[in-house]
Amino acid sequence: MPSQKVLESKKAIVEQLKERFQNAQAGVLADYRGLTVAQDTELRVKLREAGVEYAVVKNNLTRFAVNELGMNELDEVLHGPTAIATSETDVVAPAKVLVDFAKDNEALEIKGGFIDGKVVSLDEIKVYASIPSKEVLISKMLGSLQSPISKLARTLQAIVDEEATPGKAAEAAPAEETAPAEEASSDTATEE
Repeated sequence: MPSQKVLESKKAIVEQLKERFQNAQAGVLADYRGLTVAQDTELRVKLREAGVEYAVVKNNLTRFAVNELGMNELDEVLHGPTAIATSETDVVAPAKVLVDFAKDNEALEIKGGFIDGKVVSLDEIKVYASIPSKEVLISKMLGSLQSPISKLARTLQAIVDEEATPGKAAEAAPAEETAPAEEASSDTATEE
């Protein structure tokens, strides 16, 4: 029977895991067996750069946390070594980094995951991994918003440039001269 101190320590870890899962927008569980130290270090660097928290946690402690949160479907993938990658800010990042890394490193096996507290299948994780990053999506959106404004500005500038050409200015000048003369003759008629 474990001591009270050990039980308290494990309960604290379960509470930390619950909080981590509740705060995470997305999480991916993976089996990292077979990765070399260099590969594992490379993976951790990529995850850190993407703002993803990555840790290896005992399956029993993870099981307690996910069961308390109602994500019981993850029980079936909690066997063998399990690493957990979560992100509080980006739904796509954990899936994208792990799936991309697994393409080049067959030893990394994606087991399952969750998004906003709901367990998702391996196929859904792959779909999320194929979504462009947040920065790319924002730049595409800004480009599409800027495009009509840019076209309008170019069209207006073309009109201004066309009117400023010498041939057009000469044609427009006589029309302007006749208009004031007509106004002047109508003014004199009203004075009489």
